[in-house]
Amino acid sequence: MNNDIFPCLWYDGDAKQCADLYCSVFDGKITVDTPMVINLDLFGQRIMLLNGGPMYQKNASISFMVLCETEEEVEKYWKPLSEGGIVLMELGEYPWSKRYGWVRDKFGVTWQIYLGENQGDQKIVPTLMFIHQNNGKAMEAMEFYTKTFPNSKIGGVLKYGEGVGNETHEVPENVQHAHFVIDHYHFFCMDNSYDHQFDFSEGISIVVMTDDQTETDHLWNSLIADGGEESRCGWLKDKFGVSWQITPKRLLELMNNFDGTDRSKKVFQAMLNMKKIVIADLETAYKS
Repeated sequence: MNNDIFPCLWYDGDAKQCADLYCSVFDGKITVDTPMVINLDLFGQRIMLLNGGPMYQKNASISFMVLCETEEEVEKYWKPLSEGGIVLMELGEYPWSKRYGWVRDKFGVTWQIYLGENQGDQKIVPTLMFIHQNNGKAMEAMEFYTKTFPNSKIGGVLKYGEGVGNETHEVPENVQHAHFVIDHYHFFCMDNSYDHQFDFSEGISIVVMTDDQTETDHLWNSLIADGGEESRCGWLKDKFGVSWQITPKRLLELMNNFDGTDRSKKVFQAMLNMKKIVIADLETAYKS
């Protein structure tokens, strides 16, 4: 598992309340606690909560599959996550799992609680749903991501024509469920033809912590290729609309290096004026 890749969830001032819930449900802990950013450790995995304001909403285009080993574990997570939330698929037995349920919790995060095989040491797996103009592109997306990142591969792929519980409106060649890995970090994905009232957005993004400018440039240029979109402060959208934050580790080092001066503030201001993060310009701001 790679903790240099992790999800970021967007909040409007209620990140701390959500963090407390998740730490209680999953026996996790808070590792960073600031008014804007909270980092969680859940099962050894890093998850970032960002108090960014009312601009973006989380939705089920990216949900989180929790891989459980026992029915008791399923029940342990299901009850507190469903309290005050919206049940999307009732907890019960399905052709793909003896115990499964899909729920949107009261903070807007969507969870699939699943009794089944674990993916190594990664218990929580982000799951991408390709809908609307992206329906039918799950395989293309997996090929794109695994070509972009090192140490990557496509795992099992189940198509609707081969699967169980298939709805007649789904294209047989589309992906019902698939597993892929980018730089040792696991994802699931699926195609879905239903006309959902949501799609990929900045409400849930994927953070990638880079070691140097070469890695930053490679990921930035690759992910915005063929119709992606640059944003600010290291944010971008790829050609499928998935939001990414390409963040050099050096940025955090400079911003956290408080020495009684305003250097970290200068670094922060420099970052605000950037699209892709340029480490040399951050260093210049720090020394100025």
